Amino acid sequence: MYLDGKREKGFEPKIQKFFERVGKYVPFLKDYKFKIETTNSFPHSSGIASSASGMSALALCLLSIEKQLISEKISEEFFNKKASFLARLGSGSACRSIDGPLIVWGEHQKIEGSSNLFGTKYPFEVHYVFKNYQDTILLVDKGEKQVSSTVGHNLMHEHPFAEQRFQQANNNLSKLIPVLKVGDISEFIKIVESEALSLHAMMMTSMPYFILMKPNTLEIINKIWSFRKETKSNVCFTLDAGANVHVLYPKAEKEAVSAFIKAELKPFCKNGEYIHDQTGNGATPL
Repeated sequence: MYLDGKREKGFEPKIQKFFERVGKYVPFLKDYKFKIETTNSFPHSSGIASSASGMSALALCLLSIEKQLISEKISEEFFNKKASFLARLGSGSACRSIDGPLIVWGEHQKIEGSSNLFGTKYPFEVHYVFKNYQDTILLVDKGEKQVSSTVGHNLMHEHPFAEQRFQQANNNLSKLIPVLKVGDISEFIKIVESEALSLHAMMMTSMPYFILMKPNTLEIINKIWSFRKETKSNVCFTLDAGANVHVLYPKAEKEAVSAFIKAELKPFCKNGEYIHDQTGNGATPL
């Protein structure tokens, strides 16, 4: 396993475990040896879904090889569904990184075809304001996060608030359907920020417990809240399982929010680093 041209032995056990999990679904694996070369435009293991991008790319590569070996016509839908299924066995959120722009993971009563086993395309109408949404990732802490996603997920098994949290997430997805249809940004903000803080609340109340945010994470959140109140902007934040902050905003506000980030949020980033991003349409072969 090579990252940016350098051997990364620390990643190899995770890849080995992934291959063992998916072996019965892609049996050709046992007949080959693999040299995996990868690169990332953002720091790995810091809580901004590097494993999701890596495992989804790897799953897609395996399916591409399978397609060549079998020499059979496989529909794009089946190809993506199987790749999503395999990717999930390496990193849960990776199942959403195969296709785009909006992917649902998890069985939901209002979304036909949704599944816990793979991601599915969001089937409902989406207002134009959400179709080119912007995401600026503020790199508060580029180091390896305090607790891995796997450990974090396992902590939910005996968590006293787990069932309520799962129901909350399910209810929020139901609420998002009309929000995304009509372009209700103010309700979108409430759901997104509540979800982010609920995730971190679960980690703070697990056993053992963790605080994944850093002081600068809280400084940024408070700055965003103040800016939104003063300017009536539609900027908001969300969080992964780490200290870094995703700043979300409509494309129409890109100039104003970018200026705000540069002037007021950049000082709270490690070495002043942040990454401008936006909604995508899924993985593409190089």
